[in-house]
Amino acid sequence: MPLHAQCKAFLDQMAAVGGKPLHEMPPVELRANRAENAAVFLALAGPAQEVARVENRSIPGPAQPIPIRVYWPATGPKLPALVYFHGGGWVIGNLDQVDTQCRALANGAQCVVVNVDYRLAPEHKFPAAVEDAYAAVRYVAEHADEFDVGPGRIAVGGDSAGGNLATVCCLMARDDRGPKIAYQLLVYPVTDYDDDRSSTHEFADGYLLTRAAMDYFWGHYVSSPEEGRSPHASPLNAKSLAGLPPAMVITAECDPIRDQGEAYASRLQDAGVPVTMKRYAGAIHVFFNLGGVIDSGKEAVADAAAALRKAFFGGAGAGA
Repeated sequence: MPLHAQCKAFLDQMAAVGGKPLHEMPPVELRANRAENAAVFLALAGPAQEVARVENRSIPGPAQPIPIRVYWPATGPKLPALVYFHGGGWVIGNLDQVDTQCRALANGAQCVVVNVDYRLAPEHKFPAAVEDAYAAVRYVAEHADEFDVGPGRIAVGGDSAGGNLATVCCLMARDDRGPKIAYQLLVYPVTDYDDDRSSTHEFADGYLLTRAAMDYFWGHYVSSPEEGRSPHASPLNAKSLAGLPPAMVITAECDPIRDQGEAYASRLQDAGVPVTMKRYAGAIHVFFNLGGVIDSGKEAVADAAAALRKAFFGGAGAGA
């Protein structure tokens, strides 16, 4: 299917604004640009849903406190939890970037959502983001009562680089006999440093995320190709994916990293892990965060919430 009309309209608007390509800006300039346009990006996500309660907190991290934002869809009985990691190539992004999606996931899945503001590169290179992500998962699991969360009912999720961190947390929890993770929600996850699959060429330029941008992000995140190929940076290189939690893998048709996300879903399936894989026709990278202007973004968030709810409650609702 060709590029969806709503995605094309969005890309045309972005092109009309002009400015330097992402990969030509130093991280400090790129972050300043994003901060200056934060209200625009929030509007693109669509209206933010009300939840019962939201709190900004910090939890202990391996190097410094980790800021988090916690969303409760209801008060009362203990609920399951989703620990969520934003995208941004490990270089940009913050709690606000995925606030709208976290609210919708909390309400739709009837779970507590913990939005994690992990350390960013290049100031904090690999494995800093991984260490923060895993520390957050461990903390929520070990302090479930603090979050009104039922023990043993914790999922992880994220989009793009955040999807990468979610996959790696699952590997670490399995290998370290860490917290039991019930589910993984992977939204166009980055899984392979050496990706040279068809989608990287077909959608190398002109579809928001470019191949040059991915090279830029990897260059700031890891210190060497060897680091980039390690399983905690490229989870597709893990020797085995057996024993990992069930997963939903969401990809966008017109996305240079589409094929690496789908390759990871296939490897999970081959390892006997239950996987729901859905490619959204005509969609571009970050569409999950563009529900205000791209209908499939709203659809994907609703699909993700439904998958989480089913994983947590089976065929029943939150009151079961």
